[in-house]
Amino acid sequence: MGLKKIVIVGGGTAGWMAAAALSRLVQSRTVEITLVESELIGTVGVGEATIPPFQNFNDRLGIPETEWMSAVQGSFKLGIHFVNWETQGDSYFHPFGNYGYAVDSVSFHEIWMRYRMAGDARPLHHFSPETMAAMHRKFMHQEEGQELPAINYAYHLDATAYARFLRRYAEGRGVVRKEGKVVKSDLHGESGFVKSITMDDGTEIAGDFFIDCSGFRGLLIEGALETGYEDWTHWLPCDRAVAIPSEGDGTVLPYTRATAHSAGWQWRVPLQRRNGNGHVYCSQFMEADEATDILLKNIDGKPLADPNHLRFTTGRRKKFWNKNVVAVGLSGGFMEPLESTSIHLIQSAIAKVAGMLSTDGITPAQEDTFNRLMGKEFSRIRDFLILHYKATKRDDSDFWNYCRTMDIPDSLQEKIDLFKLNGQVFREEDELFAETSWVAVMMGQGILPGRPSAMAQSLDLDKLRGEYEGMDQSIKYLVGKMPGHDQYLQRFCPAAMAAE
Repeated sequence: MGLKKIVIVGGGTAGWMAAAALSRLVQSRTVEITLVESELIGTVGVGEATIPPFQNFNDRLGIPETEWMSAVQGSFKLGIHFVNWETQGDSYFHPFGNYGYAVDSVSFHEIWMRYRMAGDARPLHHFSPETMAAMHRKFMHQEEGQELPAINYAYHLDATAYARFLRRYAEGRGVVRKEGKVVKSDLHGESGFVKSITMDDGTEIAGDFFIDCSGFRGLLIEGALETGYEDWTHWLPCDRAVAIPSEGDGTVLPYTRATAHSAGWQWRVPLQRRNGNGHVYCSQFMEADEATDILLKNIDGKPLADPNHLRFTTGRRKKFWNKNVVAVGLSGGFMEPLESTSIHLIQSAIAKVAGMLSTDGITPAQEDTFNRLMGKEFSRIRDFLILHYKATKRDDSDFWNYCRTMDIPDSLQEKIDLFKLNGQVFREEDELFAETSWVAVMMGQGILPGRPSAMAQSLDLDKLRGEYEGMDQSIKYLVGKMPGHDQYLQRFCPAAMAAE
């Protein structure tokens, strides 16, 4: 069976990212793409923070950064500020980019440990340009001819406005949008593939390949194909969230904040004209009214809407690609936005789909490869999120007592044990979070190496002193040259008069 018609079920960020990325196929007259969505069905709208790979998505679409950022009230993000995670009152910063740079294949944090043991009191974050810029609320792109390394960054954005922006992009390239609710799906009797969907007005839309972006409902991947779900709540026990936008307080911070509370945590995502706020919590240990009260007492600025309450089950579909249906976004699985991975997982799934599609049809090889790759990505992100909960010393609530003492996956325990031994982190294949991320969270939450590795101990600190000092001075020089983040936004991508 050839592939001539692609149907995307659901809009929102996932649906319109898929439509925009695949619209090239319509322009080349390879396939027809129809996206079905209903204005009556709201979107979750919590994925307002991103991570650096998101730059690649918009670059590949050929959309100038200034254009789309202005349309979505965008701001720059240098990392995440974590508050109250190890103990109440503490904080640390998880930066994008690296700490310093490796010398003779020895990671910088191990070199820093050697100097620390020798009496150098400078904290590790002094050697992170992203952290230092964030602390001083500064930002700029790399200037032409600049010898210093580029600042690594991502974005904060209004996800609803971004979906609307991509809708215009995709429709302008031939993607057809159909308004309405899907009320029925029909399967081929022999293959079990989805043959068509039926709208609430009776319209039937046939397709060869379906992308399920219907959110938690999973209309096709679960409703039609009964794929099944792998529940990870025993490791990531938060299962509720309440979200609310608020007025900005006059300063747009170049980082996201994640503040731990008694049974979960609160996010703060700064946009140019408002802040996004939410409280992720565990219903086993906290009621919705209490969670809402905590959120409202800890937001900056006046609320701009009523609280939006969400329910979710952390985990993933047993198959992301089942027959001729691929689940993208929340229909494929959910992991709380603690490390801003929601939009990244959409992007990653779309990239894999685009690379594997063939006009000759669909084969088990495509399905198996996609499921294996997405499964690995979900599992490794899962482990990184679990680390934040496990690596705590908090004993002030039943929730934190549960997290601190819970069993964790062997894959995560192995990483922790190796780091405790000699400070080493090994990145597995192309896993999303690199060494700096693991080091930032483990050391930030009190998991410290017993000693540097043997290779680190073999380095001559006296010979390295000049290079070590040079890193510190170069970062101070770079950050000193930067304008304030607010100032840079107004010059580079001021928010449009109305967020679209």
